[in-house]
Amino acid sequence: MKGYNVKNWKEAFRFNRHDTLRSLLPLLILFGLYTFGVDWWLNHNSTYLEQPVLRNLGVVHGLLGFVISLLLVFRTNTAYDRWWEGRKLWGSLINASRNLSLRLDAALPAEMASERAWFRRYIPLYAAVLDRHLKSETLEMSLDEDLEEDPLDRSGHLPNQVAARLQRRVLTLLRSGQIEKDMLIPIQQDLGAFTDICGACERIKNTPIPFSYASFIKRFILLYLCTLPWSLAVTLNYWNIPVLLFVMYALSSLEVIAEEIEEPFGNDPNDLPTARMAERIRSDVQSILM
Repeated sequence: MKGYNVKNWKEAFRFNRHDTLRSLLPLLILFGLYTFGVDWWLNHNSTYLEQPVLRNLGVVHGLLGFVISLLLVFRTNTAYDRWWEGRKLWGSLINASRNLSLRLDAALPAEMASERAWFRRYIPLYAAVLDRHLKSETLEMSLDEDLEEDPLDRSGHLPNQVAARLQRRVLTLLRSGQIEKDMLIPIQQDLGAFTDICGACERIKNTPIPFSYASFIKRFILLYLCTLPWSLAVTLNYWNIPVLLFVMYALSSLEVIAEEIEEPFGNDPNDLPTARMAERIRSDVQSILM
């Protein structure tokens, strides 16, 4: 996720390779040429400018513009809700990791250094593999270099494998009497939260906005923009070109932004910084289970 200063207005003039203006530039050029062609043709066939159809087309565009604004507001809100839900889920994962570490720190005395070291590796490992699982990336060697005695099966569901090992380790300590029974319920709740968070994140990742809805908005915007030059040419003439480009940039940018943030687990500038949050979990767990 790209960091920035929300109070700095200079950010409005800073562009990067993922900016919507760069991604929309080919389409803007195409529509600019199209609008120029419409204006040139109407100026050389001026009788068409007097047609009632063109003069009344502006009223239709006013109504359609209101409908498009409602659709884009709903589209943007839906996409942001998915992004924000992903952020809340990873916030819950941070809290569950801390709570689990604190409970194990209280349950495992300092003399059990090997057990504390084991959990110090595996609790943050869950966040790390979940990050790569959601991004559909392969597990880096640096993540399981300490697990050479029992490596993870990279072809399977990595978060479930780590959660299963944590569950088995806790039950082993319980059976050997190294963890009191009273501690089992809260520890199991924290471990269960790991799987619940993983499932909720997978739901966001694997359930995109319905295709018919997303494609309808794109078709609606393109139809609106294709007919807009014909109504604006009556009053604006060649000034029609910059006006249309501005309207197109505003409408299309909202759709492009919604497309990006509706899938919050990735490496784009507007995606959630899950790798950084996983590293934060590692730092917190290691400081607790010293």
